[in-house]
Amino acid sequence: MRIRVLALAAAAALLTTACGDGGGGVDVDDPDAGPGENGEASGAEGGTLIAAIGGEPDQLNPLTTTSSFAFTVLENVYDTLVQPGDDLSMEPALAESWETSDDLLTWTFQLREGVTFHDGSDFTSEDAVASLDYIVAEGANGWRFAAVDSFEATDDYTLTIHLNTPAPNLLTQLGNFKGLSIAPAEAIEAGTLADEAVGTGPFRLVSSGADVIELEAFEDYWGDGPHLDGIEFRVIPDEGVKLTNLETGEVDWIDSVPPEQVTDLEGSDALTIGRTAGFDYWYMSLNNEREPFDDPDVRRAIAFAIDPAAIAEAAKFDAATPNETAIPEGSFWYHEYAPFGHDPDQAQQLLDEAGVSGLTIDLMVTNEFPETVTAAQVIESQLAEVGISVDIRTEDFGTWLAEQGEGNFDAFALGWLGNIDPDDFYYAQHHSEGVNNFQGFSDAEVDELLDQGRVEVDEDARKAIYDQAAERIVDQASYIYFYNPDIVEAWAPHVTGYETLASAATRFVNTRLER
Repeated sequence: MRIRVLALAAAAALLTTACGDGGGGVDVDDPDAGPGENGEASGAEGGTLIAAIGGEPDQLNPLTTTSSFAFTVLENVYDTLVQPGDDLSMEPALAESWETSDDLLTWTFQLREGVTFHDGSDFTSEDAVASLDYIVAEGANGWRFAAVDSFEATDDYTLTIHLNTPAPNLLTQLGNFKGLSIAPAEAIEAGTLADEAVGTGPFRLVSSGADVIELEAFEDYWGDGPHLDGIEFRVIPDEGVKLTNLETGEVDWIDSVPPEQVTDLEGSDALTIGRTAGFDYWYMSLNNEREPFDDPDVRRAIAFAIDPAAIAEAAKFDAATPNETAIPEGSFWYHEYAPFGHDPDQAQQLLDEAGVSGLTIDLMVTNEFPETVTAAQVIESQLAEVGISVDIRTEDFGTWLAEQGEGNFDAFALGWLGNIDPDDFYYAQHHSEGVNNFQGFSDAEVDELLDQGRVEVDEDARKAIYDQAAERIVDQASYIYFYNPDIVEAWAPHVTGYETLASAATRFVNTRLER
């Protein structure tokens, strides 16, 4: 999620809200209508892409979800003001251009004219302001805008953002995550975002059920494409079943591949493997508000007992890089720091000094992210070496999210997807006031460093701040990091124009079916 989930969030530490009536379909348009508005032919070149995803979106509201499954669908329905390009720097989307004042406290965005929402209304700066205000007040990503005093619709197509302090990462905060989507002001005021999805993106939502979500091409999309008539998302949690369905032609695209088969499949002519080093990370976190995990030395003991390399190999084979921090090697913000390794003797010494023995850990995972189940099995074996028992609790993702939100766990394992800026990797998860700090971590030094990093405009000085923050977070074992995975997707040879992105975005605007 979150994957947040993305939140995921991904999965990130992710929020949960029921979609519709908790499993029934939400019919948002006439199902008998053909492609395009009112059944008219759209600009698409033809064909419906059948895409298999590992779990059901938790909701339709793009501004409150942090579920990666929700974003896989909704980022084809909505747009953001800016979006990551090939090098992950921000490029125009609904905003065509922008400039800053000399003191860096005022950002002025010129918005794209002639953009239409799926309900036929015109996109203006009022929609941008309403969306951003909603995000700050009620959304899952309001924490990104601590530096913002106000959003102002200067005229119909000019958005001005007034800051109380310089924000060197403002563009990234506006565009790297689909939780920053722009929705119609009218829908926000009416409170209908959870019931229907009305964006400016290349596809519009037709229906949403427990196992199938249908999109159709939006004929009035402002950009190039789409080239499909529509997309049908099918929820298939089992990776092996997804792959079989792809190989037999029942689906055209899948969001993941069994890791043990990636290398062999890369040499196959029967399908295409999309693989890129991503900016995701996977981890375990212990409940700092429960004994004995409130003791940093106990958390550190568990970190010493765990072998990230073994977890990475078991969960992802050769499609992951072990890492004891969050940020991967491919990022400018990467900091090489690995204080734990795999040292059961040191782990046992810390446990003995803390007076902890006979410990049993309730480790919560979800089968909708099977790598968490695999990781938990390896962790169970490794912690047994130091006398710690692990009860693996496997939940469906909706229950996992609810239990995390209520703090009903000793430990959980998951991943965070779609990170770019160091603030994405650390603030919401580890600041004492972070909205996704479900483990209850609180450290004054970390708070101070993360606050400094948000306002430091010199890039090298900013990196030095985040290097210190990363070391402190690791040393205190707020998260126990495992690895950075490659992003691996697969599709049939007749699917062209699709690209696996390091940003973890799933966009089918350029995709074609050529049979």
